[in-house]
Amino acid sequence: MRSTRILIGSAALLALSACSSTPPPPPPAPPMPTISTAKMAEVNMSPASASIVSGRLAVVPDARGVHITGVIGGLQPLQTAAFHAHERGDCSAVDAASAGAHFNPTQQPHGRTTGGAHHLGDMDNLRADAQGRVNVDVRLPGVTLGGGAPNDIAGRALIVHANADDYRSQPAGNAGARVSCGVIRVTR
Repeated sequence: MRSTRILIGSAALLALSACSSTPPPPPPAPPMPTISTAKMAEVNMSPASASIVSGRLAVVPDARGVHITGVIGGLQPLQTAAFHAHERGDCSAVDAASAGAHFNPTQQPHGRTTGGAHHLGDMDNLRADAQGRVNVDVRLPGVTLGGGAPNDIAGRALIVHANADDYRSQPAGNAGARVSCGVIRVTR
């Protein structure tokens, strides 16, 4: 009789301990979409923060994200400047602060696209030539163009900063003032 009580008591404790265990971790987030619905976008970069930095860019989807090409001028000769996609397509503020923070739907720390965790809007620095112009030829992996997915950059802003991105400082790489801003507008 006593062994039966011990068995019943042990079974009850085992059942209770199963109820008090920690819940399983949530399932991982679904992967970001990789297919763009748009075929092309344009970006007219306009001066901000009393600069003369401006230009015109094309954005085209590619196998890993988007390819950004075009020309930006008005930088200081041989200047290195940070270049990022920002969360809002609003360049209305004089200092382009209306564009918000870096585009970061995956909530990662700021970094470099070629090494470790980074915002989806982080790109390599631009380097001006002796005339203060940059022939932009940048790939932005992990994003789409059109379709409205969380990683869609259509309708967001591209920003050129006054300083080079150090790829370490949080949350924006110590890149300085926003000297040019343009909204990514789908054209087809």
